[in-house]
Amino acid sequence: MVVEIIELGKKRISLVGTAHVSKKSITEVKKIITKEKPDSVAIELCPGRYEQLISGDSWQDMKINEVLKSGKSHILLLHLVLMNFQRRIGNELGVKPGEEMLEAAKSAEKEGSTIVFADRPVELTMQRMLSMMGLKEKAKIMMHFFSGMFEAQIDEELIEKMKEKDVLTEAIETLSGIAPSAKRVLIDERDSYMAARILEADGENIVAVVGAGHVEGIKKLLENGVLVKVSTRAKVQKKKISGLRIAMYAIPALFLGIIGYGLYSGGAELTLTLLLWWFLINGTLSALGTALALGHPITIVSAFLVAPFTSLNPMIAAGWVTGYIEAVVRVPRVRDLEGLGKLDNWRAFWKNRVTRILLVVVLANVGSSIGTFVALPYLLTLLG
Repeated sequence: MVVEIIELGKKRISLVGTAHVSKKSITEVKKIITKEKPDSVAIELCPGRYEQLISGDSWQDMKINEVLKSGKSHILLLHLVLMNFQRRIGNELGVKPGEEMLEAAKSAEKEGSTIVFADRPVELTMQRMLSMMGLKEKAKIMMHFFSGMFEAQIDEELIEKMKEKDVLTEAIETLSGIAPSAKRVLIDERDSYMAARILEADGENIVAVVGAGHVEGIKKLLENGVLVKVSTRAKVQKKKISGLRIAMYAIPALFLGIIGYGLYSGGAELTLTLLLWWFLINGTLSALGTALALGHPITIVSAFLVAPFTSLNPMIAAGWVTGYIEAVVRVPRVRDLEGLGKLDNWRAFWKNRVTRILLVVVLANVGSSIGTFVALPYLLTLLG
């Protein structure tokens, strides 16, 4: 465990770097807070994550329909993958992830210190990450998670490495070469956010408990005074004009142009041929994506039927429709909700009804997107 003392005017900050799955970290955190008797204790948790840890990662109250309606299925899916990977490491070490943060909060209460939730909300972090990543980065990161995160053998070498670093940092450092945007949001931005929150903490004697991978970055920011307002890191960046947004409106315009030219140059016969191929290519690939998610046969047929239309509507995606249908024909059971924190391998994501719905949403959308970019060039060739 790393402890850095930072003096900033009258403020004395003890920056404590822990491993999120280390028994030793739990004991050391308690000792430091008891010894320092700080005015405030900042912990690497947001209020939502703190409540989730206290309640034991209870998912029973989650409303899948609201998740689908919000269009954040991919964010929840990514969060579940990371959470379950961390839990696997914790099981090997006999420690629950985040237990040292709970100990810090408990010790703070005992000493009468103010508890400061220094981390940014998990959902917001995921949203910012995905909003900054390109389509290629998103595809790479999802493939990496599902191909390696659960299949990797948890051996002694990996466990020892995890004792020295927090799990999320280790995972993202591995991904930094694949998706630089992910590292920038999950590490660099959070360093900046937490540094600002720590500096805002009440009192002159502050103890800040964070993952070991964040210590160097936070220390540098505090010492150099390079701090960004918390509010600038607490919202999702909206690109003024993104390639994806342009494509969302350009695709229906291009499609209508192709159909219009086909009707003008080849009459009804060519127009019907163009429509048929659009329907077959787009619908088939969306249905294939749904089938890869092991969606219900009714959901697969629905993907085939709706994808050719949703691809032309910037306001709705094929996956949103298929997700709703999958949720209706295979209603998640209590055991599926309870099992969201116990997904030990990638197969479990396909067996659990909740995560299968999320996979249906994501893969139906991927299939429909591929179908769109395959179908349009092919339709152009048919115009002659």
